[in-house]
Amino acid sequence: MQRSARIDSYNLFGETAELADVLHVETIRARSELHDWELRPHRHARLHQLLILTGGGGAADIDGISHALAPPCLINVPRGVVHGFRFGKGTTGWVITLASDFLDQNLIPGEGVRAMLDLPAVLQLPEGLQDLAEQLFGEYGRRDFGRAQMLRGLALSVTSAAARAIAADQDAASQSSASPLFTRFEALVERDFRLRRPLAEYADELAVSPTHLNRIAQQATGQAASALVNARVLREARRLLIYTNLTAAQIAYELGFNDPAHFSRVFAKGTGMPPRKFRQQLAGTA
Repeated sequence: MQRSARIDSYNLFGETAELADVLHVETIRARSELHDWELRPHRHARLHQLLILTGGGGAADIDGISHALAPPCLINVPRGVVHGFRFGKGTTGWVITLASDFLDQNLIPGEGVRAMLDLPAVLQLPEGLQDLAEQLFGEYGRRDFGRAQMLRGLALSVTSAAARAIAADQDAASQSSASPLFTRFEALVERDFRLRRPLAEYADELAVSPTHLNRIAQQATGQAASALVNARVLREARRLLIYTNLTAAQIAYELGFNDPAHFSRVFAKGTGMPPRKFRQQLAGTA
């Protein structure tokens, strides 16, 4: 796999302009055919995507893990997750792109739908979702009265159906019922994981003690709060090692480490091998 100096971040694949509409819906063919049915790994900083495949097939690369695509299937791609696709020629279906702000404004954290949508997933297509996607695509292509409201309503139905399927696919009752405090903590970690903030600072911002924050994290995930922060750092480190040609030292500084050797020790403790060996294994040279 060819690596670049960074992971490309787009709005729609290959585009840097802001999403101009309430949302965006297009066929799999529309963009894939322009790129010989292969979309190289990239990510969206402020967009959430749902892919609904109804025919054909291929493979998805999501955060360095390859998934075979056997339609009918649903692919959930949260913001910030690195993803790429190799579709068989003629693959059918739709790509639904939503601004993360739309989800943040319309989904109540305590209901758990947002938490499920934050989990990358490749699933068998749930019953009824193809019909909703067809309605959404049809409404998107028209300019009838009340179009924006119809799009918003259909988009919420689609995302709720997707979240229900994701929740049903895992033993994740604790995540789906996570407390509002834990949801706020997750948002802070996502915002600040590169800053190497001590847990006490997260607790202060949330107006709780570190002990209480740990208790909430344990209830939601079975892990300590500090372990969740570290896991987010390691996930980003793996992404950068997989998808870029940055050196381990450059990645260390990118992730807020002052000492690359310290980063190497933290990475090795969390993954079982130092960054260089991790990359060598990916290249098949270890």
